Amino acid sequence: MLRRTQYGKVWNMLNTQPSLLHPYDSGATRMGMPPPSSVRFAHAPTVSASLGEPLRFEDGRELHLRSIGPTDVAALKRCFHRLSPEDVRRRFLHAMSELPEPMAQRLCRIDPSIETAYVLMDESTKPAEMCGVGRIYVDESAGSAEFSVLIEQDWTRLGLGALLLQRLVDDCRARGLTEIWGYVLVENRPMLQLCKELGFTRRLAIDEPGTAQISLQL
Repeated sequence: MLRRTQYGKVWNMLNTQPSLLHPYDSGATRMGMPPPSSVRFAHAPTVSASLGEPLRFEDGRELHLRSIGPTDVAALKRCFHRLSPEDVRRRFLHAMSELPEPMAQRLCRIDPSIETAYVLMDESTKPAEMCGVGRIYVDESAGSAEFSVLIEQDWTRLGLGALLLQRLVDDCRARGLTEIWGYVLVENRPMLQLCKELGFTRRLAIDEPGTAQISLQL
């Protein structure tokens, strides 16, 4: 059985009705149709070490995509506190009233040899706010990685969940892994539909009632 990490349950992902102006976008994508796999899983552009890769939207807003770092603890905790109880349940698969400091520190201090974590930052506010997180945790013995994706409610329906998942798949392939997988509530139909479009398969998680395990062979 695939090993489960302490924090790597799949959080809610949203449907992709993108208004994101991004190099992956095509006319078909902007019309609500998923791009071909050659585009979805193309090699990701290099993310700079400062603000990160800018992502601009048709409504004028902008986010920056970059790797997570130790200085992101406060922003991660603020992001958690903006989540509704229902959002927390759908993302963590159980209730949590707060994000404990040790857990927040751990999530921001990754081991690059077995972890990757990207964040979406809104630099228009001071301090900058974290609006999304995507991460993988590698099981080297199994040649696989468990993934999780979180997008804050105010930034849904922009294709950001799909964007983060693209980067994580690309990272897994660059590592030479054979599978990327995770958990999602069976009630979360938008997430399940997105993963289906990206080629993931699903099966019920026997040890987690109401939860599906989704996976993609790389």
